[in-house]
Amino acid sequence: MRIGLGYDSHRLVEGRKLILGGVEIPFEKGLTGHSDADVLCHAIIDAIIGALGLGDIGKHFPDTDAKWKDASSIELLSKTVELIRKNNFEILWIDTTIIAEKPKLEPFINKIKENLSKTGIPLNLINIKAKTNEKMGFIGNGEGMAAQAVCLLKPL
Repeated sequence: MRIGLGYDSHRLVEGRKLILGGVEIPFEKGLTGHSDADVLCHAIIDAIIGALGLGDIGKHFPDTDAKWKDASSIELLSKTVELIRKNNFEILWIDTTIIAEKPKLEPFINKIKENLSKTGIPLNLINIKAKTNEKMGFIGNGEGMAAQAVCLLKPL
């Protein structure tokens, strides 16, 4: 079996939509980045790529490439899930944590899981947790969000 660990963080800014797991979350700020800055998808992508031993998200979707400017991270995740099959593996489990002081994300977790399953990750193999940072650091001060993910793969 293979295990991969993913992490991502982005700043919150006005004038951007907040996208997590490909779902737009109503909030006065959004995450900024080269793509849609979806920290959850980015963390899952890095976990999968790590489990496959294929580098990191920057190697596959570099922010220096205009092709990925404003890209939908859920589409990037779909391309990454294809790599699992191409490399003769299958997903056994994806566990994630979104770290954000606001907004409260629990009401959106099921919708996010359903959306992530459209990428080819079976719904029953995705776990999402949402935590605050107890008002500490850049997350606790409302300056940004982060996400962590672990991916367990099994060879076919």
